[in-house]
Amino acid sequence: MIKFNKISELFKKKDYESGNGLYADLSELMAMRRYVPIMRNSRDKKASSIDSGGIRSAFRGRGIEMEEIREYQFGDDVRDIDWRVTARMNNPYTKIYTQERNREIYVWLDLSPIMLFGSHQELKSVTASKLAAFLGWMALDNKDRFGCVIFDGADSYVLKSGNDRAYIAAICKKISDIGQQSLNNMINDKEARLKSLKLLSRNAQRGAGIFIISSLMFWDDGYNRELTYLAKSNQLFLVNVFDNLEKESPPAGQYKAEFSGEKIVFDTSGRDYIQNYREYFADKNQQLHDFSKKIKAQIIDFSQNYSLLGNFKIF
Repeated sequence: MIKFNKISELFKKKDYESGNGLYADLSELMAMRRYVPIMRNSRDKKASSIDSGGIRSAFRGRGIEMEEIREYQFGDDVRDIDWRVTARMNNPYTKIYTQERNREIYVWLDLSPIMLFGSHQELKSVTASKLAAFLGWMALDNKDRFGCVIFDGADSYVLKSGNDRAYIAAICKKISDIGQQSLNNMINDKEARLKSLKLLSRNAQRGAGIFIISSLMFWDDGYNRELTYLAKSNQLFLVNVFDNLEKESPPAGQYKAEFSGEKIVFDTSGRDYIQNYREYFADKNQQLHDFSKKIKAQIIDFSQNYSLLGNFKIF
């Protein structure tokens, strides 16, 4: 079993030394490829987490072309049972699929204003950008095609799938540039977000592995239809990036906040305040998990305060 503690510390130290925490520098995104061999080696070992199989299968996708039908054997996926043949033969039969060798992996990356928050080391947008780059390098290593749709709150940037090193580097450059530009953008258009998800649907081929990387607890039910549509014909991963300050209230005391010119002072020392703060996050998170289960997508809670390897302990 791989021990991640020291690796995680190294990951955090080097990343933060090279970046400013406000946007992901190109060198940081290029550096994400250093961790691919670590993940590749660890994913070849027996999984120690029930979540590992799902992530791993995003890069070892089941093919969509049926090769043959044979009698069911122990260990076969029950979802592949051919019930018509089973009923006719009075014995369970299963479909065998040809494994895809050049699958598509798509990332929908949120760099809108809801991601411009961070209480420790870096903004959530930076964490999300690093994760997107890492998935790109993982896809390249697995000989999959990688594409990305970047949303900045107003506009979408579609980078269609490719599978060579220069192209992944070009995607990293685009992520870095848009991340820097988004620091001055305060537009968070709901209709533009819906349009961006539709662009993803039109560009990703059926059967793709799709990662939606955002602060998903800030989304409302208006986006559920598009996510449900994506999950029907693709393997969908909902990556919920959050900051620990969104999960736990700040230390007891009085704080002043300002938004759109309006200033408020609030006190975090009350026991009820702390409890309500935790319950709000827990309720929103549970709703997200319930929705993910309903549409048969995989939800990944990704804390901005910890390293990539610390969050994923898998592959």
